[in-house]
Amino acid sequence: MDKRIGTITIIITDRAKQAQKVNQILCDFGEMVIGRMGLPFAPGGRHIIALIVHATTDGIGALTGKLGALSGVSVRASLTKV
Repeated sequence: MDKRIGTITIIITDRAKQAQKVNQILCDFGEMVIGRMGLPFAPGGRHIIALIVHATTDGIGALTGKLGALSGVSVRASLTKV
């Protein structure tokens, strides 16, 4: 299966409840992550994580699906062929 490169944006609105779960999922899928940047956005009480990934669409879909299933977590991905 062809691999893709892309970005995944994660916005967490309930950090106290979900941060540990998000980090565990990212650790589980760590082999596909090329880079990661996290930014707190205090005025909105949100926390933003930007990922650069390289993986199959199935792998990226599994990652975004697990993250998106958490309440208080929003996920969007943008992919392109390598």
